[in-house]
Amino acid sequence: MAPDFNGSCHDKPTLSGGGSPTTTAFMFSAGVLGNVVALILLELRRRKQPASLFQVLVTSLVFTDLLGTFSVSPLVLTAYFRNESLIGMNERRLVCGHFGYAMTFFSMVTLAILLFMAVERWLSIGHPYCYEKRMSKRCGYITIALIYLFCALFSATPFFGFGKYVQYCPGTWCFVDMRPSATEHKVFNIIYASCLLIMIVCTVLCNASVIYHLSLMYRRRKAHRSSVRRQRGHKRQRSIAKEVEHLVLLGVMTIAFVICSLPLVFQLYINIFYKCPHENNRIALLLVSANPIIDPWVFIILSPPVPRLLWDKMCKTAKFKSTQEKVRSIHPVLYQSNAPGDSGGSVMKVNTGIPGTPGS
Repeated sequence: MAPDFNGSCHDKPTLSGGGSPTTTAFMFSAGVLGNVVALILLELRRRKQPASLFQVLVTSLVFTDLLGTFSVSPLVLTAYFRNESLIGMNERRLVCGHFGYAMTFFSMVTLAILLFMAVERWLSIGHPYCYEKRMSKRCGYITIALIYLFCALFSATPFFGFGKYVQYCPGTWCFVDMRPSATEHKVFNIIYASCLLIMIVCTVLCNASVIYHLSLMYRRRKAHRSSVRRQRGHKRQRSIAKEVEHLVLLGVMTIAFVICSLPLVFQLYINIFYKCPHENNRIALLLVSANPIIDPWVFIILSPPVPRLLWDKMCKTAKFKSTQEKVRSIHPVLYQSNAPGDSGGSVMKVNTGIPGTPGS
């Protein structure tokens, strides 16, 4: 399944050497299994409580990954079984065009949904009034539809001469021409790479802002615990633990997509001015194809109660340290160091004169 960017396979009707149907079958099975399990978990959670906007976005992301997996992997397996390349399956290159379109479309949709999830968290934590007024599940559905529409139109431009989808060895891959010669194809690659890069940067910035606001929330909650208790009945009030769960899931998914997509972005930019080694382009495409498989398993692993247990552990540790500091401030004599001859740092017993206390 590994592509080779030497151009010798652009018009080849049969498969060349290299690649393995076993690897493709494993990736396809892992992707389908992970996405189906993730959708089942989301449905079970929806039945227990009404779905939030964030859960709607997660569901759309998992569904998109599942749709992307079914769009390309069966074609690769069919090519291996028939010993025909994607171009060889259809004289008008419709299969190759569909494959390249699907790769471009789903890479953009996935990152756009991740960006929308990051913006939703940013508004929810940093601008709660605007979030309550403007954001709703209806807004989420409309935004997802617009994302699909924009990405569908942009990915279709190579069929009209702006950009180009070509086949790569061993004949099981089609994607944008990574080494374009025509100016319009170079412009398409620059726009495509720029869209991915802008969405990645904005997603990272939104997540960083959420982390900052969460730290402020934690400090305010610690300093004004009584006032927070009085506000618990407010519809907008959410526990910090719940926000951390969302942030951890979104953060790890973002990191996974950045790792999988940044190499492709760099290769698209570099290939405009300098022809990179074939191996670099091959790795970039393999990483992009792996992301729909990684996303659902990230959700399954980080789905509650895993992050909740981690957060509870952190809170208990912080509470224990805070209790120790209070005891030290109230009873400093109990924490005086021993004489130099004793083992350093251990607590010295003091006779308080009260039966049952240390030193009595």
